[in-house]
Amino acid sequence: MQRRIAPLLCTLAALAAPLPSLAEEVGKVGVDWIGNDIVIEALADPKVAGVTCHIAYFDRSTLDRLVQGNWFEDPSNSSIACRQTGPITVGDIDRSPQGEEIFTEGRSLFFKSLAVTRIYDATSNSLIYLAHARELTEGSAKMSISTVPLWQSGATAGP
Repeated sequence: MQRRIAPLLCTLAALAAPLPSLAEEVGKVGVDWIGNDIVIEALADPKVAGVTCHIAYFDRSTLDRLVQGNWFEDPSNSSIACRQTGPITVGDIDRSPQGEEIFTEGRSLFFKSLAVTRIYDATSNSLIYLAHARELTEGSAKMSISTVPLWQSGATAGP
C-alpha cells in the first residue's frame, strides 16, 4: 500500500509546484502570525513595451492550510495597477472586445487560476487590464481593473 501512495504523493507535489512565470516578485508583506503573506509581482506587458502591471494577491501559509484543512487552494482576491514605465510601443495586440490574456498563474492544484487580460478601448485610446479569477467549476466575480491611456505617450493600437 505504501508503495502505491509514495508515487501518488510525488505526482501531486509535482503538479502543485509553481510553473515559471513572466511576473517577477517585487514585494511580500506578512499579514498575520501564521505566515500568510500578500505577494506583489511586477508584470511587463509582453506586447506593449513601456507598460508594467503590479499584481497583489494573498498567499496562504502551510500552517494556515493545516488549520483550514484545504491544502490545494488560495483565495481568488487580487488587485492590479498598471502604469506607463517607459516609452510605450504597442505591438500586434488583439483588438477584439474579448481582449487577450497576457498572464495566468495557478491558484489551486486543478481548479483555479489568476489571469490578467488586456483589452484595447479604441474610443478612449486606452489599454484596460483586468485581473480576474478563473474557476473550472463555477465563475468568480472577484476582479480588479486598471487602465493605461495611450494618448500621453503618443502611441496608438489602431491602424
